[in-house]
Amino acid sequence: MPHVPLIEALIRGPIPSGSNVLVEFDPASRWLDTSLAMAADWLKNGGRISYLAEGQPPDYVRTRLKALNVDVDGLENRDQFWLTDLYTASIIGQKSKEKFHVDSLKVGDMAIWMGKEVLHEPPAPDFLVIADNISVLDRFNEEKNWIELILSRVYPMGKNRLLTQITGILEGAHSQWAYKQLEAASDCIIDFRLDETGPETRDVIRIRSMRNTIFDRKWHALKTLPNGELELEN
Repeated sequence: MPHVPLIEALIRGPIPSGSNVLVEFDPASRWLDTSLAMAADWLKNGGRISYLAEGQPPDYVRTRLKALNVDVDGLENRDQFWLTDLYTASIIGQKSKEKFHVDSLKVGDMAIWMGKEVLHEPPAPDFLVIADNISVLDRFNEEKNWIELILSRVYPMGKNRLLTQITGILEGAHSQWAYKQLEAASDCIIDFRLDETGPETRDVIRIRSMRNTIFDRKWHALKTLPNGELELEN
């Protein structure tokens, strides 16, 4: 099974299938780029992925993955890469042209969509799910309602189907109650920030918490390789 880049470099052993990973990211950081680099690495190592584009257009996601030498068209044709468009639903009056999409970000509509599309699928331990920014749900729902959707539908789905799910949420945008609820239900919590303490800003990442494994708690800087991929600085 493919490894989860960056994260598994900081832990002893692989992330167990069925894990829910919460990424709290600084809006000025390069989390979205990192999420695409993670997706590219997973795909190039033979894994399957569902990428939920919430904070960026689907065409941009494809362009960035192709720049990372991913055969996007071929993988989509072979049902190895699923790109689900939640971004267009956040733009009033726009309709998605994507095969996989949602028409509404209202909690009730999302719950129906999940029931039809994903809840009854078989286990898939080689499947990675990345939701780039669930904070967009807050624009269309009461906070308690969309948090309950994550806790009662999204997270249990990952457990039942043995999916590894990485969910990004904007740091500082929601109530403490919302963060605490998600953190308590997550198997791993990762902080992704912009470090401005030195002469140059740096993107840094750390594992704040992870269940049932030994992990590195220190902050680590990210560096961009010439081919656009990301790795941890020594």
